[in-house]
Amino acid sequence: MLTHLFVLQILHLLQCGPDCSRNEEDLLSSTARATLSSQENLGARRKLRIWYLFCLVLAVFTYFYALDSLHIPKNGDEYVYAHITRFTAYSGHLLPLQSLQIDMRNTKPPLLFWQGIASTRWTKNWTLFALRYPSVLYTLFSALMVLLLGRKLSGSLETATLACIIYLSFFNVYRYGRPFLTEAPMTFWTFLPFFLFLYLQPLALKSSVLMPVLLGLGLGVALLYKSFVLAVPVALAFAWWYLDYRDYNVKSFLAKDFGKVALMAVVALALFCVWFLVDPNPTGVLREFVVGENFSRFQPQGVGYVSKLLFGGASIWALALGYPVNAGLLAFPVTALFWVSFRRRHEFTEAEKFLWILIITLFLFFSIPSMRSSRYLLPAMPAVAVLCALNWQRISRKMFVASLLLACIAIAGLSYLSVRLQFSLGGVRLFPVTYWLLLGLAAGLVLVALFVPEFTRPAVPGIALLLCLTLAVALRPLDGPLGRYSTDTQQYVSGKQVWVPCNFRAVDEGYRFLLPGADVHGYRDDKSLTLDSLDTRYAMFAIRQPLAAAAEPNGLRLIGQRLELRSRHNTNELLDMLRGNVFNQLFLREILVEVPGAQPVAYPVDDGCR
Repeated sequence: MLTHLFVLQILHLLQCGPDCSRNEEDLLSSTARATLSSQENLGARRKLRIWYLFCLVLAVFTYFYALDSLHIPKNGDEYVYAHITRFTAYSGHLLPLQSLQIDMRNTKPPLLFWQGIASTRWTKNWTLFALRYPSVLYTLFSALMVLLLGRKLSGSLETATLACIIYLSFFNVYRYGRPFLTEAPMTFWTFLPFFLFLYLQPLALKSSVLMPVLLGLGLGVALLYKSFVLAVPVALAFAWWYLDYRDYNVKSFLAKDFGKVALMAVVALALFCVWFLVDPNPTGVLREFVVGENFSRFQPQGVGYVSKLLFGGASIWALALGYPVNAGLLAFPVTALFWVSFRRRHEFTEAEKFLWILIITLFLFFSIPSMRSSRYLLPAMPAVAVLCALNWQRISRKMFVASLLLACIAIAGLSYLSVRLQFSLGGVRLFPVTYWLLLGLAAGLVLVALFVPEFTRPAVPGIALLLCLTLAVALRPLDGPLGRYSTDTQQYVSGKQVWVPCNFRAVDEGYRFLLPGADVHGYRDDKSLTLDSLDTRYAMFAIRQPLAAAAEPNGLRLIGQRLELRSRHNTNELLDMLRGNVFNQLFLREILVEVPGAQPVAYPVDDGCR
């Protein structure tokens, strides 16, 4: 490098002669400064790439970690879908879908259940991991689309990688993108038409038949995972973009583009209608799915439609927070993205317009039904991730600092609860060393990001992923002896009738992973139920009790016991936890008992669990 600078200086002197000698020092100084600046930028980019690579590896590991756990963040519908999958597989046929109760049979189109049948090899490998790993693959493929689209729109590998990491660091993508639910495949197949349309430009814009047919086939698969109603917002989003592209010249839109949108929608709906053609009971599908599962969502359900629209957890205002809520720790940057984008809306590229049209259309469409949830907005989260990456430097650093402070609160809360729980157990070590190391690493990264401005923005998605992993490690002990029945207990109940408590539909399906081989049935979980009231109804049953008021099974045979996490704490219980009574408020004691000499129920029907 020094030789190069010396040669440049000699050539400059030869060209300018003696008059240039006084500029010699200035030339050397400016060239050296430029070289040093270039080296610093190169070093910064190398460090950033290493960090992004670490975040990608962390994301993949986090999404697969503890995938077989009963305690991962999920939704209660997972056990409903598992129940339908198992009974459909037992029938030996893919259709019609089977269940113990008719009103819980055609709750969704068949693709999710066929996916579960395939991944478990017709229930021969009936494990949570086998049911769930396709969901993770779908989520990772969605992240790949985000990466490729980010590369296409930005021309930068760093920006594309950032978009991918941002998407995987959204908490609700993590929560709903791993369990055996419809969200992961629905997100992939719904976003796929938008991805292909943008990625294959300008070819996609010129195609009048081939591209609409391909997009319709992709959308049709989404409909077979979720519902035919998805065709409406997708078609509206495409129509809106085409109309905007034609400068809102309706005549031009109708002549050149309406046919493309219509063809895509018709192909998608035609593929969905194959379900009716191959199902032996199409009237059941019409009654239970089309009418019962879809049109019922427009009913007010106990209160007036307008009241539910404006007030409560299912109001339009709650849905308006859906995108930040889905983002989790990145809620503040995502909120700022909306404001930044609104201010520069006149500078949008056609691709940015299309992504924003998708985001707005999904929100407007899912504001109409009386049942509103941020889950319905998940298909637009890949678009949010791409737009976040494209506007990353435009978002104020203060928004990222707010996310870091939120991470501090989460770390402090986890640390406090963990320490209180550990002291409650005395000499029993509840959490592994890895858990404390992850908490310390997360805290250290937060501090570095707060005091090193250059690290603030890239640190936030990585810390979000690290906190997801930390939470999973914290819950992992419940998948061991503390939260599961012993091997001896499992062997004893194998082939026997066992009744278990249910507080949601098909919760008893989860007990088939706790007590494999047992003939499991559910009864409605009621806090008023006691050992004395259950031992006259069932020969062998499980009951949950508060730790502070656990009753001994006098006169009953204790088969096994375990700890179970409590949910839905009220205000007084939360305050009691803050005062230090964490263990008793966070856990329940579940005991499995047998009534000596009692006979199993002759014709067991699940008692209100369906």
